[in-house]
Amino acid sequence: MRIAVVTDVHGNLPALEAVVADIQRRGADAVVNLGDSLSGPLLPLETAQFLMAQNWTHLAGNHERQLLTQGPGQRSASDAYAHAQLSANEFAWLATLKPCLHYQPTILLCHGTPSCDFEYFLETVTPAGMRAATPKEVGARLGKVEAELILCGHTHVPRSVRTTSGQLIVNPGSVGLQAYSDERPYPHAIENGSPDARYALVERRDSGWVSTLVAVPYDHAAMAELARTRQRPDWAHALACGYMP
Repeated sequence: MRIAVVTDVHGNLPALEAVVADIQRRGADAVVNLGDSLSGPLLPLETAQFLMAQNWTHLAGNHERQLLTQGPGQRSASDAYAHAQLSANEFAWLATLKPCLHYQPTILLCHGTPSCDFEYFLETVTPAGMRAATPKEVGARLGKVEAELILCGHTHVPRSVRTTSGQLIVNPGSVGLQAYSDERPYPHAIENGSPDARYALVERRDSGWVSTLVAVPYDHAAMAELARTRQRPDWAHALACGYMP
């Protein structure tokens, strides 16, 4: 069985379309989308309509939760723009999505970690910055989950980790945004250093689950210019090069 894993599209429909074309070229039995699909200054409505037409399994990320629950004074600029573009039809779809689910008895899907949609799974943020999580930290976030394969997103960092118990945890990276900064729990930046769209393929073989992290080029310059016209220079820079200003 081969599964294509996408997440953190953030309204970047051209990046998503490039990823879908690559998936079709390589072949996959199914596609799963781990959330944070719409938030941002790009094409949230068009991206929602595209995703709603796909026969995929979709999760809600923290931004879907925020779009549904936060009021006007609480929303970030990215959530505020997406919220203003969506109609009742798209909000009804978002309300059906869960942050975590068992795709199969041996496969768990989550946006952040199994217990929290905004917790980093495979990275840890300290006052000194972000680093790869230790095996002990990963184990604590995994908790009592016994699935052989755990698919997660949220951090936008492509990473595949085999635990000491043999479980495989895969973050495919972000389809639509290759750099961002955050203040929680300490100021830090995510920078993948390339504008390419990211996704993953996971495949069950006789030896167990294996993963392939994939980078796909697309017309990132057009999306950077769109962000610039929407008065989001931070996004424009991130989309153009995969680094923060």
